[in-house]
Amino acid sequence: MLNRIKKLMGLETRSSGSGYTAEIISARESYISGRTGIGDLTATVQSCISLWENGLGLADIQGQSTILDRRSLALAARSLALRGEAIFYINRDTLVPAYDWDLASKNGRPYAYRLSVADTGGGRQITALAQEVLHFAIGVDVAAPYYGSAPLRRASLTAGLLQAVESSLSEVYSNAPIGSLVIPFPESDPTNLARLGDQFGGKRGRVLLRESVQVSAVGGAMPASDWRPADLPPDLKNAMTTENMEAARAAISNVFGVLPALTSSSTTGPLVREAQRHLAQWTLQPMAVMMAEEVSAKLETPIEIDVMRPLQAFDAGGRARALKTTIDALALAKDAGVDASSAASLVDWS
Repeated sequence: MLNRIKKLMGLETRSSGSGYTAEIISARESYISGRTGIGDLTATVQSCISLWENGLGLADIQGQSTILDRRSLALAARSLALRGEAIFYINRDTLVPAYDWDLASKNGRPYAYRLSVADTGGGRQITALAQEVLHFAIGVDVAAPYYGSAPLRRASLTAGLLQAVESSLSEVYSNAPIGSLVIPFPESDPTNLARLGDQFGGKRGRVLLRESVQVSAVGGAMPASDWRPADLPPDLKNAMTTENMEAARAAISNVFGVLPALTSSSTTGPLVREAQRHLAQWTLQPMAVMMAEEVSAKLETPIEIDVMRPLQAFDAGGRARALKTTIDALALAKDAGVDASSAASLVDWS
């Protein structure tokens, strides 16, 4: 069907990017590239993705259609966070998520899709028109308005830096002689040194013994400096690993719309609430509005998705005080003979 549409439109036919061959090539590319994209697996990234997933999963859905459920919203949020796109096939009264897709566009707008849908017995492909597909995308580039980009793809340096620091620390804790000391010891029989060293075998760090090399020729006592133990662990403080890790975490949180102060150990309750409001108001709600427009256009029925109310992403006390002040002002306006609707329009309150 897709090829027939392309022939009728006079478009060039190319091979699809989905299918078994594409999956093998993608897996081979991931194997060769090694650590590319492994920043997606960090704890900071997954925490931000969980906030997106749970925030949109709690959203209120208002409209006549029941096809959009919370499970689909949560799947869409996770796909948007990791891939920048989420595609669902409209199958009667259900939404079927697609893990891979190929599309054909005209004037920058898709008009046909080839979708790959996962099943337990193996994936299958579905060819559908644009009206049968819900296509959500964020971070769209003007050069390719039909493709989205994930937050980490737009700020890959921060994720790569965090992954490099975490990998370095992992290697240090795995291989470095943490807790080990070099203790000077007078010349002794090797058997005695080995027996003495074996006594520390059950310790967390191995204690290394060495014979002194600063003994005077006449057999005098060793200098005091020769008896000082020396630490073997690397100096991580001067490497600024903590500072680099915190900076990378803060940058990743900002990319996902999460205030870095939310994960700070000194965060207080009011700051946590402000971080939640910031995430809901400036990140999740704009995405919800965009998704509601796509669903309304494809289902031809008005749909609204509200994140602010379920997440309580507003100052309840401030709203209550503002409402009381507004009601008092309206009462005074009524007593003074002022039109209440005109007075309310002055402060943009309806």
